[in-house]
Amino acid sequence: MERKIALVTGATSGIGEACARRFAEGGYDLILTGRNEEKLKAVELQARQRGADVTALRFDIRDRKAAQAAVASLTGKWAVVDVLINNAGLALGLDKEYEGDIDDWEAMIDTNIKGLLTMTRLIVPGMVERNSGHVINIGSVAGDAAYAGGNVYCATKSAVKAITDGLRIDVAHTAVRVTNVKPGLVETNFSVVRFHGDQERADNVYKGIRPLTGDDIADVAFYAANAPAHVQIAEVLVLATHQANGTVIDRNHG
Repeated sequence: MERKIALVTGATSGIGEACARRFAEGGYDLILTGRNEEKLKAVELQARQRGADVTALRFDIRDRKAAQAAVASLTGKWAVVDVLINNAGLALGLDKEYEGDIDDWEAMIDTNIKGLLTMTRLIVPGMVERNSGHVINIGSVAGDAAYAGGNVYCATKSAVKAITDGLRIDVAHTAVRVTNVKPGLVETNFSVVRFHGDQERADNVYKGIRPLTGDDIADVAFYAANAPAHVQIAEVLVLATHQANGTVIDRNHG
């Protein structure tokens, strides 16, 4: 049987890297995207060791022309993407909105919203034409309600929910499925990026609780992608056991 192809954005770390491993183990061939060439090669090697055929595309998801050129370069079997995992995203800062860094805001909006939209626009028309495919957007519990200091990041993940729901409506006449996976506390490099490299501050985010891992979220994405054809996993909220929502966390279980 012909192997399916999954395209994973932001595949060089965290949830994206975990999705690359999980889908490779599950029999998919992979298109991996990321900005860091060295890390991209490392993830590509991991996937190949798990039996996947891989092509890697190095570009910044915020650069629409670069994304267009990268997707246009896909030929042969690589031009047929069965699963698009819009994972590339980040949080920057935890400032009050009226004290926020505008550059941080633009980076989050350009990555979390515009980058996701760009990849959706480039890949989904082919899925609609083939009447087959699956879009998995990595959202967040932060998209359900704002939390202190989360303002713009929460807004971008709320946008991911609305965009995902809107796409599901737009493709309802086809067999294309659309999923929003919304993780809670996941221990990756997410908080290190948010705090601009401050490891101690990042570690405190997970203090007193056993957080989720990127592998946990990759398992959910893989399950959604491999549900029976008549089953559409529309939305999944995934929290650590002692996390109730975006703000209520019992930190006596680390």
